[in-house]
Amino acid sequence: MAIFLDPETRPMRMLIASVIIVVAPILATEIVGIVERTAIIIAAGLVALAIGLDQKTPTVRNMDASAPILDDQEEETPKGREEWQKLINGISNPILIVSDMTVSQSNKAALEMLGDAVDGEDVRLVIRHPTATDIISRHAEQPLSRPVELVGIGAPDQRWELNVTSLGPDDCIVYLWDQSRTYAIEKMRTDFVANVSHELRTPLSSIIGFIETLSEDGVGDDAQTRERFLKVMAGEATRMQQLIADLISLSRIEADKFKAPENIVSLETLIRDVEGIFVQRGQDNLVADLPKTPMHVRGDYSQLSQMLQNLVTNSFKYGRKKSPVTIKLRKSRNGNMARLTVADKGDGIDPKHLPRLTERFYRVDSGRSRAIGGTGLGLSIVKHIVHRHDGQLEIDSIVGTGTRITISLPIAVEKTTIIEGDNATTKAEPTQAKAM
Repeated sequence: MAIFLDPETRPMRMLIASVIIVVAPILATEIVGIVERTAIIIAAGLVALAIGLDQKTPTVRNMDASAPILDDQEEETPKGREEWQKLINGISNPILIVSDMTVSQSNKAALEMLGDAVDGEDVRLVIRHPTATDIISRHAEQPLSRPVELVGIGAPDQRWELNVTSLGPDDCIVYLWDQSRTYAIEKMRTDFVANVSHELRTPLSSIIGFIETLSEDGVGDDAQTRERFLKVMAGEATRMQQLIADLISLSRIEADKFKAPENIVSLETLIRDVEGIFVQRGQDNLVADLPKTPMHVRGDYSQLSQMLQNLVTNSFKYGRKKSPVTIKLRKSRNGNMARLTVADKGDGIDPKHLPRLTERFYRVDSGRSRAIGGTGLGLSIVKHIVHRHDGQLEIDSIVGTGTRITISLPIAVEKTTIIEGDNATTKAEPTQAKAM
């Protein structure tokens, strides 16, 4: 408490109180109950008041003068300004201390966003946003009841919440809270819900339509018509089932994305197992090009198998009929990465689509994808599995020739529990190759 009793720390105390007043309402918006929000704001106000109050200290007599000298000087000391600067620099969002519409102090985040020459400049030239400068100029007469959302400060599409706390008729603290990421996440969530709703509504509407048709008098009596309708309904139901399975799978992968895989997987065994799955389905034109030297990676066998199956399935779906699909396994040039490539011979993909191929529900040809049973989630699942395994994903395609997708995974140079399908053998503790 000594620091709050020291008169030289008055500027710092005022800043701490102001920051509490600014930040508390913002944090309170995250609380659901209105009673809890009100309690937090009131408590924060009391704390700020206690910190900001001047603590009167005893006067010190000057034996050579008739008037007492007060220790709590009104002027800001260099030490107080320095403490103030340290405090605001510790805040990750931009803060400006404005006096008479001139920036007197700013933190590092503000300098990074608005430029180095901020202190001493007119705030209207620093922020260059009419709504923001209007709020700052009227902070004393019309204080903000809640933060204001703004777009265009810094980058054109950057979104902020602006809060202005008055320190007097001419002084105020301007606090900017970057909401760009929050907005992007919310937009992604909204788009995701809309896409899932659309993907489920389409087959569901088809099924309902066929049921209504079959319920009409005389329609269900025709065996040929009934069989044709039921076949379509079964296909739509299977599509919905696959979509839900992919969504659950994607959710599980995202839930484990920060959990590093612990097992060592033999890539040769993985490829042979996947090859066997497709042979059982009657697709025997899958060619495996494997090296003589075994390669192992630290990974989750079931996820890596799903990744490879998704890539091979896409190659068979979009490649030319009866054309081979190749799985090739090689080491990278520096020997630290295992490069797993799946290539087909097909129509290829226009380069403009390549950057978006791993987005959820993105399709180059929506009609064709739905017709062959695609959910639009296959490559998104692949991307998340690759990221969890600290790997890299490359997509190359030539229109009229085909598509090649390469997965690069860090090689585990020493073996431990090697997962080969359902079998496991335990050997030495593994270490991971380091990239040069």
